[in-house]
Amino acid sequence: MNLQLHYGLLGSLEAALIALAVGFVVFMLWWQVCRRIGLSQGHAIGWACLAAVAIGAGVDIWKMFSLGMVRLESPLYARLALASIHDPDQLGTRVVLEVIGALVGVGLGWRAFSSQVTREGDTGGD
Repeated sequence: MNLQLHYGLLGSLEAALIALAVGFVVFMLWWQVCRRIGLSQGHAIGWACLAAVAIGAGVDIWKMFSLGMVRLESPLYARLALASIHDPDQLGTRVVLEVIGALVGVGLGWRAFSSQVTREGDTGGD
């Protein structure tokens, strides 16, 4: 997915919003799978969190990890490593906001779908 995000904090916030949407959709899918299999809400939340962070922030987490593993003795290697990153100045901020966005998306999905189950199971107070 080659989206052209802005640079700086605005680009980090855009990436976080994308991760939030990913988290919501991933939770919706895991919710359906866990309901059909008979697993609890906790399983759906846990697997959705793991999958949403991997999908929403995985590439940037990997770039951040590999940047620490690359041997940067030479300016050429440093330039090559930094050239593959969209906004190297905001990489840490973008990773943190993407993880937070993915987890908030899962939380919003849980809130939306758990209230739906409560309404379906409501007997009207009798």
